[in-house]
Amino acid sequence: MTDVVRSRFLSRRRILEMSGLGFGSLALSCLLADETLADGPSRLNDVVPRNGHFQPHAKSVIMLMQPGGPSQMDLFDPKPELFSLAGKVYHEKVEMFQPGSETNMLLAPAFDFERHGECGMDMSVALPHMAGLADELCMIRSMHTGHNNHTEALVMFTSGKIFPGRPTLGAWISYGLGSENQNLPAFVVLRDPKGYPGTGATLWQNGWLPAVFRGAEIRSEGEPVPDLRPPDSVPAGSQTDDLQLLARLNKLHRRDYPDESVLDARIRNYELAARMQLAADGVFDLSRESALTHKAYGLENPVTQSYGRRCLMARRLVESGVRFVQVFPAPGNPWDSHKDSRKEIGDIAAKTDLPTAALIKDLKQRGLLDETIVMWGGEFGRLPVSQNGTGRDHNRNAFTMLLAGGGFRRGYVHGATDPVGYRAVENRVGVNDMFATLLHQLGLDHTRLTYPHHGRNETLTDSTLTEAQVVADLLHSPPAV
Repeated sequence: MTDVVRSRFLSRRRILEMSGLGFGSLALSCLLADETLADGPSRLNDVVPRNGHFQPHAKSVIMLMQPGGPSQMDLFDPKPELFSLAGKVYHEKVEMFQPGSETNMLLAPAFDFERHGECGMDMSVALPHMAGLADELCMIRSMHTGHNNHTEALVMFTSGKIFPGRPTLGAWISYGLGSENQNLPAFVVLRDPKGYPGTGATLWQNGWLPAVFRGAEIRSEGEPVPDLRPPDSVPAGSQTDDLQLLARLNKLHRRDYPDESVLDARIRNYELAARMQLAADGVFDLSRESALTHKAYGLENPVTQSYGRRCLMARRLVESGVRFVQVFPAPGNPWDSHKDSRKEIGDIAAKTDLPTAALIKDLKQRGLLDETIVMWGGEFGRLPVSQNGTGRDHNRNAFTMLLAGGGFRRGYVHGATDPVGYRAVENRVGVNDMFATLLHQLGLDHTRLTYPHHGRNETLTDSTLTEAQVVADLLHSPPAV
């Protein structure tokens, strides 16, 4: 073919290079960059156990999610001035999300506070069992976040940004460290069987990480994993034949579609399900626990039974080598207290207080607390002013978070808010600061835990754009320089 004839036929790559002032070529190079990393360490697509970047202080996490926005000034952050100023107009106009707070009148706390433990930590009388563990708790009173709406704030609290579609904390940790038990999922979700939490399954998604790192829902009532076992009518030996055939078909699919992560995750999940048939009875059968343990978690009380079962299952899961367990107390946003703070907070506190304390005590008794991080918190806090007289609206500027175990300081209160609890003002801690600190305790550097996506090495904390820092004051042992 002559040069003249050859010049009439342009390759698609050449067309991209010549078109749109080179933007086509730029896009192509980004796509090719992802492909060149396909076989590298940043493209892990399994949950085999692996080492982090440095020696860890903990190896697993139990995330006790409290959607709705627990009220800091009613539970964890005593503000005596709110009693004396109640009914008066606050000198600063606060942010409002919903109607009912326009009068900007301060509201007295719904509960009294008492000091607990040798550390003298102030906690509300609404949480007597958790307060009894004050010397085990690391309390952060200076948390803040980026949005006043439940959906955006919950997405940020689980993924680091307010925009849905990013991988969640449990997915990142599973990606970075794998799992110590290949017969169970690395990332397990325990939600209320009556319904989904606010924002639903978005809170345990894998985003653009391979689908194998998505949270796996396990039921806390009835059959833990639906359709895990074959019906009794299946002839003897037929299941083995089916699994062998399925394995051969899966091998062919992997060969033909090597870069299809959803397909690969489905194959791996089928293989995991086969292994779980042997492991599930041992982990999910709570009847193997003593009557004393059942009572400690509140399984004999209808008020605490449901959440208590999930907290006990969480302990059994981390005890069995599961890396990350996410536990939800009730459907929707149960800590949302717009109408009557005393009643609404009191109702959900009664369901969660005893089981939460039982979990921390149980982990400690079994020697698991030092290697397990228990985190308790919601997506934001509440305003110091009233909404409709007796409730409080959302507040992104200040909220409280609790941590226990995993090398976090015991009996320690970090940070402070202003005199009425509206804004974090001392030693402020952002959501991504918290993520960086959690990853550090697991032996992971938040700036080095990366995944290539659209030509950019993404991180949980978006470390190239944010200034997330490990909060050394929260830790027993300061980070190595």
